[in-house]
Amino acid sequence: MVMQLTAKQSIFLPRIAQIVRVDSLSDREKVFEFVFDDGKELGHKPGQFVEVSIFGVGEAPISVTSSPTHKGSFELAVRAAGSLTNHLHTLGKGAKVGIRGPFGNGFPLDTLKGQDLLFVAGGIGLFPLRSLINYVMDTRQDFGEVTTLFGCRSPQERIFLDQLDTWNSSKDMCFLETVDRVPDDSWKGNVGVITTLFPKINIDPKKTYAIVVGPPVMYRFVIAECLKKGLAEDHIIMSLERRMKCGVGKCGHCQINGVYCCQEGPVFTYAQVKSLKEAV
Repeated sequence: MVMQLTAKQSIFLPRIAQIVRVDSLSDREKVFEFVFDDGKELGHKPGQFVEVSIFGVGEAPISVTSSPTHKGSFELAVRAAGSLTNHLHTLGKGAKVGIRGPFGNGFPLDTLKGQDLLFVAGGIGLFPLRSLINYVMDTRQDFGEVTTLFGCRSPQERIFLDQLDTWNSSKDMCFLETVDRVPDDSWKGNVGVITTLFPKINIDPKKTYAIVVGPPVMYRFVIAECLKKGLAEDHIIMSLERRMKCGVGKCGHCQINGVYCCQEGPVFTYAQVKSLKEAV
C-alpha cells in the first residue's frame, strides 16, 4: 500500500533536480540552472528560497535568483561559503541534487503593481533581488518608474555582468552602480558606498516602494536614506533571507524574538521589523 502524502508532509521530502547549466559569476560565485526530473515547475514567487540537499553532504537554504516568468527551469546563484555550497561548486552539468520548497512569503507583488520601484542591492544581495527585477522587467507594463542601485566592494566583485549592462542601457530603468574601492584607474564609474548614489536619484515618495537586499551592515544606512527621501516605513521592503536554515520553522535558527523568518518572512517591511531587536 502506497501512503499518500499530505501537503504538510511533502515539504520535508526533496524533489530531484538536475543541473543543466553552470556559469561562473566571480571567483567565489556561480549560477546553476536546474530542471526537475518530474518535469514540473518550481512554482516560486520572487523573494522565496529553496532548500538544496546533496546526499551525503547536507542541506542549505538558497534564494531563487530567476524570475517565475522564466519557464521550464530555475536558477540558483551560490557563493562558496560552507561545506554544502563548496561541494555544489564542484558539480557540473548532469549532476543531481534534492530541492525542497519554495519557502517563504516572497515580495508582495500585488502591493507593488502600479507603483514606482526603487531596488537597492548590495553585493550578493542581488541574488534574490534579481528574481524580482527580472519579473518587473518582463511585466513592465504593470509597474511605474523603476530605479535600480547596485553596489559592491570592488569592480572584481561585480556579478551578472551581462545583466548589469542590459539594465544600464535599458530605457525602462534608471540604473546606477558604485564600488566601495578601486585598486587602479580601470574603473570609471562611481566610487563609494551605495548610499552615495541616493543624492543622484529623484523619486516620488508617495508612490514609491524601496526593495532592499544586501549585507546586514548596509540596511541601517540605506533605510536612513530612504526615510530622508520621504518614504513611509511600510514602503521600505527588505529580505532577511540570510537567517534561513531548515525552512519549515523547526530548527529555530531564523527566530527573532518569536518571529520565524522562514515562516513569516524572509520578506518584511521596515515597519514590521523596526522594533525587533537584532532584525536590522
